[in-house]
Amino acid sequence: MQFIILFTVLVSTYLMIIAKRTPALIRSFRYQSFCLFMATFIIALHEHGLVLYIIAALLFILKVVFIPHLLYRIIKKIKASEDLGLFINPQLSLLWALGFTYLSWVFSARLIGPDNEVKVIMLSVAFFMVLTGVFLMIFRMTAFAQIIGLLVMENGIFLLASMVSGGMPFFVEIAIFFDVFVSVLIMGSFVYKINKFFTHIDVNKLSRLRG
Repeated sequence: MQFIILFTVLVSTYLMIIAKRTPALIRSFRYQSFCLFMATFIIALHEHGLVLYIIAALLFILKVVFIPHLLYRIIKKIKASEDLGLFINPQLSLLWALGFTYLSWVFSARLIGPDNEVKVIMLSVAFFMVLTGVFLMIFRMTAFAQIIGLLVMENGIFLLASMVSGGMPFFVEIAIFFDVFVSVLIMGSFVYKINKFFTHIDVNKLSRLRG
């Protein structure tokens, strides 16, 4: 079951990299977050830990339901263009993704050792997610892509912490969820204000406004 979930996370992350439109990017993020929720929920069932159930519930409420719904709502409200504005086309982006996957695998294998294949795969996927988040923030020109990139990085860090240390302390988890929740609300507000004053959310065009 772990391998199926990790494979689905990997596929959803690839879908983000090749996405051309904002709804497809948000939808792929929702799939990725749902997979993380399922992984956490399965672990909670095995360990019967109340903390894990709470974290799984927060994952589902915030990242599967609330945040995607909020981003969809902002898109409709400001009538933003659904085009992501690609610095790198989907074909080249896919090559970057393959390179990230290979680098993540090599680094994880050297860090853990080839004997523990399950942990190597988990760590590789986590590193790949973090790299994908950075890629989206750098090579996609809309403010929505910046938000999704940050969220994908956080998903990768969550998975990384879960696999390496057996899970972060409960209060650390709650603090991270709260930070992400507040960050999305603030960034969503900024996107709305930017679109209101400049009639677009293309960060490449906004950079030209500097004096």
